[in-house]
Amino acid sequence: MNVHAVAAIYRFEMARTFRTILQSVVSPVVSTSLYFIVFGAAIGSQIQTINGVDYGAFIVPGLLMMSLLTLSISNASFGIYFPKFVGTIYEVLSAPVSHFEIVAAYVGAAATKSIMIGLVILATASLFVPLQVQHPFVMILFLVLTAVTFSLFGFIIGIWADGFEKLQIIPLLVVTPLAFLGGAFYSIDMLPPFWQAVSLFNPVVYLVSGFRWSFVGHADVGVEVSLAMTAAFLAICMVIVSWIFRTGYRLKN
Repeated sequence: MNVHAVAAIYRFEMARTFRTILQSVVSPVVSTSLYFIVFGAAIGSQIQTINGVDYGAFIVPGLLMMSLLTLSISNASFGIYFPKFVGTIYEVLSAPVSHFEIVAAYVGAAATKSIMIGLVILATASLFVPLQVQHPFVMILFLVLTAVTFSLFGFIIGIWADGFEKLQIIPLLVVTPLAFLGGAFYSIDMLPPFWQAVSLFNPVVYLVSGFRWSFVGHADVGVEVSLAMTAAFLAICMVIVSWIFRTGYRLKN
């Protein structure tokens, strides 16, 4: 494995984060803080607890997972799209670096940035509500697995996109609605039976449910099922990336 090449791409991507600190770090933290203020004050005053958990603490895992999804996708998609846009991707592809090493560097940097910001958001949330992580190992596992999976998904979007506007289509029109309907602000047990069944087709439900279990010990879906669904999506993304490099889809033209 060409460690020096992977480290070079990784350091470059990480340096870009610190050059745009306001956009990369401050903006998502402020946005999430506003969610805590608005939803915690407005809805929290009407819903005191859900399943015996304070509403403010209940929505923390959901908000954190929403931020993690969007940040992982945007970091990875822009990270690979910009080299395509300026043409430097061809230098990377012609260098003595394997496809696995290229993906590991770009996806690793995007996942690292998302996890860092996620931890900052978690620390910010503790200023608003009392937090208790009942299963810290599972929380870290979900944090890392989700960041890597959706960074890989963002990598695919960045290769697929042939314009800046396409970088936002799937995150805005697909991922964000699924996140809002995935139980981030409520338990799907509160829904009528029909809509509970429909919600189970939303993959974000499994992410939010498993992540919330690590905090409060309660989940809408079994944590084993949540982990299995996340791992399955990761495997699908890996197969797609493998196909992209094998065929040269939107990389060789």
